[in-house]
Parts: sequence; C-alpha cells; structure tokens
Amino acid sequence: MPFNGEKHCVGEDQPSDSDSSRFSESMASLSDYECSRQSFTSDSSSKSSSPASTSPPRVVTFDEVMAAARNLSNMTLAHEIAVNENFQLKQDALPENSLAGRVRHIVHQAFWDVLESELNAEPPEYEHAIKLFEEIREILLSFLTPGGNRLRNQICEVLDTDLIRQQAEHSAVDIQGLANYVISTMGKLCAPVRDDDIRELKATGNIVEVLRQIFHVLDLMKMDMVNFTIRSLRPHLQRQLVDYERTKFQEILEETPSALDQTTEWIKESVHEELLSLSEAALTPGAENSSKPSLSPTLVLNNSYLKLLQWDYQKKELPETLMTDGARLQELTEKLNQLKMIACLSLITNNMVGALTEGLPELAIKLKRISAVLLEGMNKETFNLKEVLNSIGIQTCVEVNKTLMERGLPALNAEVQANLVGQFSSIEEEDNPVWSLIDKRIQLYMKSLLCLPSPQKCMPPVPGGLTVIQQELEVLGSQYANIVNLNKQVYGPFYANILRKLLFSEEATGKADASSSTN
Repeated sequence: MPFNGEKHCVGEDQPSDSDSSRFSESMASLSDYECSRQSFTSDSSSKSSSPASTSPPRVVTFDEVMAAARNLSNMTLAHEIAVNENFQLKQDALPENSLAGRVRHIVHQAFWDVLESELNAEPPEYEHAIKLFEEIREILLSFLTPGGNRLRNQICEVLDTDLIRQQAEHSAVDIQGLANYVISTMGKLCAPVRDDDIRELKATGNIVEVLRQIFHVLDLMKMDMVNFTIRSLRPHLQRQLVDYERTKFQEILEETPSALDQTTEWIKESVHEELLSLSEAALTPGAENSSKPSLSPTLVLNNSYLKLLQWDYQKKELPETLMTDGARLQELTEKLNQLKMIACLSLITNNMVGALTEGLPELAIKLKRISAVLLEGMNKETFNLKEVLNSIGIQTCVEVNKTLMERGLPALNAEVQANLVGQFSSIEEEDNPVWSLIDKRIQLYMKSLLCLPSPQKCMPPVPGGLTVIQQELEVLGSQYANIVNLNKQVYGPFYANILRKLLFSEEATGKADASSSTN
C-alpha cells in the first residue's frame, strides 16, 4: 500500500547545525568591518546581484519574466513544504451558491442522468460505463508502486475494456461485479482515513450512485497520495533547502536583475540608521578624541531583521529575499503585538494595585486570560482598540475588587479605578511611555536571540516587565530566530555583496566629506 496510518517523523523546521556552518562561510566577510578593505572592494559575487550598477537597464523579455516566475513558484513551494510541517494540498471546493459551482453541479448531474438512462434502457447501452471503468483503471494503476506487478496485472486483466465490450455485445457484462472489484481494490490501496468511505460504497445499492461515489473517493485518494508524497519529500527538502533556494534565487536574479532592489533598500535603511547612531555617539561629551567606530555588517543585518517585527505588511512591500516567509512573519508580528499589549496592561496593573494583590498568581493568570481573549483580532482594521482597552480596564477592576473582598480588604476607590481604566485606554496613543518601554525591551530580547548560535538550546533571560508573557515570548522568539537563521543561510552571499557595496560607499562618502571640511 502506498499509504499507511503511521505518522512520518519530520525533523526540525530548520536545517541542522552543519548547515549553519555554510552560512558562516558565506558570511565570513560580514563578521566585522575590521576585515580587510579588499574584501569590500573585490567583485567576488556575480554582477547580477550588485545593488549598484552604472550600466543601462537591460530589457527583460516575456520568456525571461515567465522563467523567473516559474523559479519563484518552485522555490516558494519547496520552502513552504520544508518549513511548514502542516502544509498539505486540499481539493479546490467551489462555493455552493456560486455560478461556477451551480454550473458544475448541473453538468455533472446531467452526465449521471444520461448514464442511468443508458443502463436502464432495453437493451442497456454500456459504452459510457465502459469508458468510466477505463478511466478508473488508469487511476488505480497510478496508485501502484513500481513493485506492485501482481496487482497491476490483476487490475489490467479484470478491467480489460476490450473484453468488457465483447461481454456487453453478448449482454454478459456484470457492471455491479466490476464495481465491487473496484471498491475492493480501492480498499487495499487507500489510506486508513478512507475506510469509512469504502464501507459506504459497499453499502450503496444504485450502480450509478456507486460509480459516482467511486470517482469522488478516488479524487480524495489522489489528494492523499499527493500529501503522502509531500510528507515523504519533506526530510529530503529540509536537508537540501539552503542550496536549492539559493540556486533558484540566483536563476531569478539572472533573469530579473532588479530582483534585489527592495532588499537593497531594506538594508540601506539600517546602514543609514547605524551611521546616524554613530554620529550622535561621536557628538557626546568626551567622545571628541575617540577614534571613529566602524559599522559592523552583522549588526546592520540583524537590525534589518528587527525591522520586520514592526513592518506594515498591508502597505509596505517585503524584501524579495523574505517573500517566502512573508505570511509567517506577519502572523508572528501580529501575535507579538498582542503580547506587547498584554505586558503593558500587566505592568500598569502591577504598578497601581500590585501591593494589594501581591502573592496572588491566580489573579494575574486570570487577568492575562481576559486580556488575551478580548485582544483577539486586534490587528484587524475594524478592531476598536480603545473601546476594548476600556473594557479590559473595567473587567480588571471587577476582578481585583472581587479578590480584595474575598481577602476581607476594601475595594478600590472610584479614583483608582478611573485612573486604571484611563491608563489602559491611553496605551494606544502614540509615544505612550509604557508601550515604548515594553516595545524597547522586546526588541532587546529579540536582538539578543539573533546573537545566539542556537537559541533553541539556550534562551536569553527575559527583560524585566515581560515575565507575564515569558512562555509565549520564548516560543515566538524561537520561531523568529529560526526564520532569520534560515534566511541568512540561504541569502548570505547576496547580503554580503549588498553590504560590501553599501558600506564601502558610505565609507568613501564619509572620507570625502572629511577631506572637503579640512580644505
């Protein structure tokens, strides 16, 4: 049988530690800017991946665009299969009330009505039924493994359409018997999840309905076969993913030289921000005589990745090298924003009534659960955050008062309650100090994750104020680090080339400005 009920063991979503060594090699020139200037002026990478070129733009033909699109499609599919353990194909079901759905239903019903009228005629007409059995035979044969010669021969012998036609000419064909053989064979080939469908087929009495349901179950079996193949390929794809994606992206780059434009802009923003930060540091008292610090390519790249946690995925286009992980990054960012809000609410509550509720972990868990439920879907445009925060504030006061009364303590006065609800509602305001503080600490935590060789083995300590979301933050942080580390391994050489051009250009610009000011 090509399927079985066993679960296939799948490795980590990311390549092994041995794969990470490839990234170390490809990013060797990015370890620090103290490396030789020659490494930044050399043209070791392909010309097509250069972010700055003085040559005129090349005209891209339609065939080249289609070839790049095919490569991108294949690369995206392979990436999704390798990193998404739950990835599977499903049948494309049309909406019941849609025009396409109604048309398909009418056409299919007309076909089966004609078949029924032919089989009930005197004498019966079997040509359409024979063609159906011929199609069924080919589908059954497609399920067989190369070694299934015995069953292959049996299927070809029983469903020999030439023989069935000869039997039909002499009114000796047994359509029900053929259908029973097909159902029995399907039972041998199908996955255990289809056993109930096979039992229903055996219990169906009308031959036309039996044939109709046979094709329905065969469609399900074909989808099962595809998903079984995907699960079987996943471990192999995970081992080969880095080289495969890098090769495919290089092919895309050769067909479409502008395929790194967004990525270059994304990294350039971080370069400018780091230069601005260094300039401000140089102007601080006591820094006049210090030597000018140089930019670290690794720091620039890590800061670029941190930008993805505050990305506007609805309005801003992702860098080309992160397209395959766009949905995962967006989902991760949305969950992280919800955790930020919960941490802010917890911090405000602890500051205002923490002395009264100290030593009551059950209350903290309950308040966290209430906040998480009410903040569900907070990233949707229709979500009224201010109203929800106000509701959470009121509910928090109710729960705190209830707990205080159970301990024989007086409830919160009206002023404290109003202040608590007001502070909750103000979190959504721009530059809110509590939100800014929590956001800064989460950014610090995520940044520390990117500096670890293997975050899954040794998670960094969680900054203060984030204890309430520590468990969820560690899970999201691990997922984020996995995405970033795999992306570095795949696209490291392309990033290295971009950083060479950008950092050398910035250094040259800086020296030119310095010399002009001296003159």
